[in-house]
Amino acid sequence: MTTASIRPPLARPRRAVLGGVAAGLAIHLRVPVTGVRVVLVCLTVAGGAGALFYIWLWALVPLEPQAASTVAPVWRRAPVAIVLVALASASVITELAGLTGNSDPVVGPILVFTILAAGGAVAWSLTMDVADPHRSQASATAVRSAATFLLLLGGIAALLSHAQGFDAVLGLLAIVVAVAVLVAPRVVALWSNLMSERAARVRQEQRAEIAAHLHDSVLQTLALIQTRAGASTEVARIARAQERELRDWLFAEDQPARSDLPTELREIAAAIELDFAVRIEVVTVGETTQLATTAVVGAAREAMLNAARHAGGDVAVYVETTASSIDVFVRDRGVGVDMASLPDDRLGIRESIVGRMSRAGGAATVTAGAGVRGTEVHLHLARDHD
Repeated sequence: MTTASIRPPLARPRRAVLGGVAAGLAIHLRVPVTGVRVVLVCLTVAGGAGALFYIWLWALVPLEPQAASTVAPVWRRAPVAIVLVALASASVITELAGLTGNSDPVVGPILVFTILAAGGAVAWSLTMDVADPHRSQASATAVRSAATFLLLLGGIAALLSHAQGFDAVLGLLAIVVAVAVLVAPRVVALWSNLMSERAARVRQEQRAEIAAHLHDSVLQTLALIQTRAGASTEVARIARAQERELRDWLFAEDQPARSDLPTELREIAAAIELDFAVRIEVVTVGETTQLATTAVVGAAREAMLNAARHAGGDVAVYVETTASSIDVFVRDRGVGVDMASLPDDRLGIRESIVGRMSRAGGAATVTAGAGVRGTEVHLHLARDHD
């Protein structure tokens, strides 16, 4: 069998007049689409078989596949909702004309058609037109408003004409459907929000179970590796990095949405730990929502880098934020540094830390650590200069 004799798969195109059934059949059968549409119309007029066949294929035939890198929505050229609203308008006008005439009006069948046409327009607007990029929210609102008005007009007119029996029931039904049309968007929105909240709650519970399991197994194992291996070893450095990544993944939703100072310093500490045999602990006290300040972040990063390069081991970063100031302390356990004996060409501490804080209106001091061991860098910035 040659390639030319193989029929294309039966699929509905994403750009169609209504459902794409006729176009899909034409492509599959390799016949003109006009001929397929004529046959479907003739079968529909003959006994309704064409409409049933169209609906059956619409429900079962899939849409044509789309490229993985693109999002191809379905675009229908026929304004179905507007056409249904127009039919409902014609039905209501016919009803009003019959009620104002001298002959006995035929209210029941007209009201049934009005309810079906107006309700179908709203249903189409809430389902099919939602994913259509060529149908705006304004058009959907206009369709629902027009359908509500027509249903109310038809139902009230039937009741005011002293309709009896089944006609009166249909008048009340039209008013009830009109009220339902008014509240339908709100009900759909509430249902969607409820389903979204339920899915989010399920995901949160699953994440909590995974976090508890990993905390009792993997995270404790990584912490034990760091303790046994020592902070300066390559094994401890890798374990520390993996522990940070795992904690970030588990508790990502608990992190602040904006880039505050503690978050910035923790990210810098994690990056430094990947390059140096060091373990940096960041402790925060005070208002954790304080936005990161460029000068403080830059000076603290330089202090942590110096501690990692020249001291290694354990480095402690203490962040204290108050209503009036920001204070950052970076402490290591190295051999210490004597600012008076530093050569003039060593500008790392003088310019990147002290000078940067001075230019920002703050201050930086470099002193010996506790017990005259190691180095402590203290960064201070008043909130007025923030």
